[in-house]
Amino acid sequence: MAEQCTWCGTAVDADDGFRVAEPESERRAVFCRLEHVVPWIMQGAHWEPGRIVASGEPDDALGRCALCGDRLGDARVLVVRHRDHHRIGDAFCRIDHLLDWAKGGGRYKAAS
Repeated sequence: MAEQCTWCGTAVDADDGFRVAEPESERRAVFCRLEHVVPWIMQGAHWEPGRIVASGEPDDALGRCALCGDRLGDARVLVVRHRDHHRIGDAFCRIDHLLDWAKGGGRYKAAS
C-alpha cells in the first residue's frame, strides 16, 4: 500500500522515496523526493505520528551525525532512502543538520 508524500501528497510506494523520523518522539514523515524535505523543514516540519524503525529494532549502527560527525544520543533524526528492496540510512543530531544535508544534495551530492 502506497503512502502519501508529506509535502506534495504524491503516492510513495513502499520501495521508493524517503522516510524521516524522530524515533524518541515517535514522529515520522514520508517524501517522494529528497528536495521536498527542504521546504517541509523550512515551513515548520509538520510530523505524523509513527515510526520508521520498529520498536526495539536497533538503529545504533547510525551512531554519528551524517553532517557534522558528532555522536548521536537518543534524540536523533533518521532518514531512510527506500530504493527497491534496499534501505539506505543516515542520521542527524538535529533537524537543522538534515536541512543542510538535503540542501546540499544529500548523500549523493555533486562533487565540488
